[in-house]
Amino acid sequence: MASIQEILTQLQAGSIDLAQAFAMAAGGPNAAEMPVMQDGGNLVVARLDRNRRERCGFPEFIYGAGKTVEELLKIIPELYASGVNVLATRVKAESGKVLQERFPQGVYDPRSGSFLWMQKDVQPRGKAVVLAAGTSDLAAATEAEMTLKACNCHSELIIDVGIAALHRLLNVLDRLESADVIIAAAGMEGALPSVVAGLVKVPVIALPTSVGYGANLSGITPMLAMLNSCASGVTVVNIDNGFGAACAAVRIINSKY
Repeated sequence: MASIQEILTQLQAGSIDLAQAFAMAAGGPNAAEMPVMQDGGNLVVARLDRNRRERCGFPEFIYGAGKTVEELLKIIPELYASGVNVLATRVKAESGKVLQERFPQGVYDPRSGSFLWMQKDVQPRGKAVVLAAGTSDLAAATEAEMTLKACNCHSELIIDVGIAALHRLLNVLDRLESADVIIAAAGMEGALPSVVAGLVKVPVIALPTSVGYGANLSGITPMLAMLNSCASGVTVVNIDNGFGAACAAVRIINSKY
């Protein structure tokens, strides 16, 4: 598989044209594309992106929602065989049980619906701290932590440090200050990321969750509160999107290591 640098070198030398360069960068025929997996007929199950790690800093992952367990069983070993960590998100419990049995080296987390199968001898880098305001925020926070692991980043999950008991957060302040990036998952009124960002100089990624009573509006209230944070520079991702929060954190870590 040609690297992005090799593709650009060939393009500059004139040995390939622009269309060929785009095809190679996208994992097309000239890049020895992974097999296109089919369901036994003509329906394409997946076209696996071999160059995403080179382009984006992390490999292609699997969005498990809407995929059958049979489709996951086809895709997962193909990805793993390419030498990357495999992460499937939003996998239903019954499918997760099958994946755990078929690939016992992997780990399925039923709370977040994440399945993670790591390559051997991985050398993690950086440090990301994931905060869960309450135990009820763990689904999104755990999805973020497993995504960080899939991207070969050190991660630490700290639970139940919401602002209803501010002393709990202050007790872990030294661990926050030593991080490269912090993900703060919170529902209810979503104040945790603002408080954290007012205490440390570390980049803070706000992860709103759908946890809360009626006026939480299934996560819209904390999301709007985080977008309107008076603590400058807070990044906000979508509701319950632990995966997206972790990918943002990985980009920060990749810029440092």
